[in-house]
Amino acid sequence: MNDLWDFYHAAPIADVEVHGETVAEMFWNAARMRGERVFMRQKQLGIWRQWTWHQTAGAVREIGNGLLSLGFQTSECASILGNTVVEWLLADMAVLSCGGVSNGIYPTDAASQAQYLCDDSRTVILFVEDEEQLDKVLQIRERLPLLRKIVVFDMKGLRDFRDVDVIDLDALRALGRAYGERHPEELDARVTACSPEALAILVYTSGTTGKPKGAMHSHAGLVYTVRGFNRVLPQDERDERLCFLPLCHIAERVAGAYFSIYTGTVLNFVERPETVPENVREIAPTVMTAVPRVWEKFYSAVTIAVKESSRLQQATYAWAIGVGARKAERILAGTPVGLWLGLEYRLARVLALNNVRRLIGLHRARLCVTGAAPISPELVKWYLALGVPMVEVWGMTETCGAATATPPERIKPGMVGSACPYNEVRLDPATGELMVRGANVFMGYLNLPEQTDEALSFDGWLHTGDLGSVDPDGYYKITDRMKDIIITTGGKNITPSEIENDLKFSPYIMDAVVVGDRRPYLTAIVMVDQENVEKFAQDRDIPFGNYASLTRAQPVQELIWSEIERVNGKCARVEQIKKFFLIDTLLSADDEEVTPTMKLKRKLIEKKYAARIDAMYG
Repeated sequence: MNDLWDFYHAAPIADVEVHGETVAEMFWNAARMRGERVFMRQKQLGIWRQWTWHQTAGAVREIGNGLLSLGFQTSECASILGNTVVEWLLADMAVLSCGGVSNGIYPTDAASQAQYLCDDSRTVILFVEDEEQLDKVLQIRERLPLLRKIVVFDMKGLRDFRDVDVIDLDALRALGRAYGERHPEELDARVTACSPEALAILVYTSGTTGKPKGAMHSHAGLVYTVRGFNRVLPQDERDERLCFLPLCHIAERVAGAYFSIYTGTVLNFVERPETVPENVREIAPTVMTAVPRVWEKFYSAVTIAVKESSRLQQATYAWAIGVGARKAERILAGTPVGLWLGLEYRLARVLALNNVRRLIGLHRARLCVTGAAPISPELVKWYLALGVPMVEVWGMTETCGAATATPPERIKPGMVGSACPYNEVRLDPATGELMVRGANVFMGYLNLPEQTDEALSFDGWLHTGDLGSVDPDGYYKITDRMKDIIITTGGKNITPSEIENDLKFSPYIMDAVVVGDRRPYLTAIVMVDQENVEKFAQDRDIPFGNYASLTRAQPVQELIWSEIERVNGKCARVEQIKKFFLIDTLLSADDEEVTPTMKLKRKLIEKKYAARIDAMYG
């Protein structure tokens, strides 16, 4: 047992008890408890600036009173359009404190998408981050008759802008200070009057198969989930975490922001999505939640750095990671590590592994959490070899985040753990679909009673659309989405996600979509990792002028095929990829083919590249 705790760097977690039956009550009680302790940091102009709980509460009170001064009513909706910044969370807490409904809009959404979300949610107040987001809203304002006011966080570039419907956040806070002096008890009365069963937030699904659907979550469901999650992966005020995933997404909204409100974990807001690796190194979080793409990028950075190091350094790393892998295997198997291997591992840490952890900023991490998409089991084992426990969680927007989780002391790579203690999980005996029931399950889809009835059975079980299996220990494995299962012309059922995960383990492949439904064999559409493939080309004097020419270079094509062949070697013949092509356009989260968590949208990719897919079967 000592080996186990040493491996996981476990630390006693303080009991957390923050009262409150609504998110707003929980926030205000936490602020009173913690006062001058640091709650948030955000890097601005190269400096990490602190927000104490007292400062945070003061800003939320001013914004909340500012909303009341604008006539914002209980149960009305306010939307927030912007990146993950401190002001996003301040506005969110202010809306909920007023008894309103808070809705997030991705900053990558087009003006037409923002219009649909505001119209569907009946938004009356719209917070926008900056000039770029304001421009979108001004294009659609005339088509949103319910919209009364637009509030801008950052007025850079808007010094001379004047519009009767637009106000900046500082001006709103000034209105709030004045209103609060005249009505000092009104905001607190709103907080007290809010029912736990009331609708609190809307989280819109990605909408890859039609219009986005607004998943409704009540205050009671949110509070129930964050309290329950602290029984699964507990945290407290000594913990530090990054806040960088979109706050529109259920993971960062609930398991990040709201969970930190409950536990007191310090939230560190990154500068920009591009600076995440740098900010991780600066903060050295003790707990980090991220999507597989982030974990893959860290692994790729280490892999490339090792290739560029001296032969002695390469040999030292190879030996050290091998020792870590052997120790990880024993711990995963539940067998004693032994004295000699324990001593070897300590030496491996000193000679190489500690430096690797510092390189990616995880030298203080006692826990890493991965979710939102499948991850390669080999990647989980690599982090374990470094001495960083990586646990998988599984859930969805409709389950308010995690419905299953892997205990840190009993990790099984490739499995998403057992049912969280606050909900039930089972497999549909007829289809193998995972189903979830509990107080964390959503209220339904806004304005869509038929779709709600399809998702929720009469006895409260949620149909998730994910296929899976369960082992004797109650650990679940997600095999694929029901709609993504491939059935070849030979009648073979294939789960593409497992093959795609193996492909993404390559430092040169960012994402991949395996194709082959009702086809004679499998093919793949691959998006390369720009940074690593460019370096590969430069180191070998391979000429290229832009991203498109890089993907067409023959040595690059051969490089990716060699990575595909590596994966093919693990698969049965019918599961092997026979042909592929590289996407020759550099895609980002701004593009419709990519989700905000940087996953390729399968159906959209297959539709857009239908001609090229057909050519692979010609």
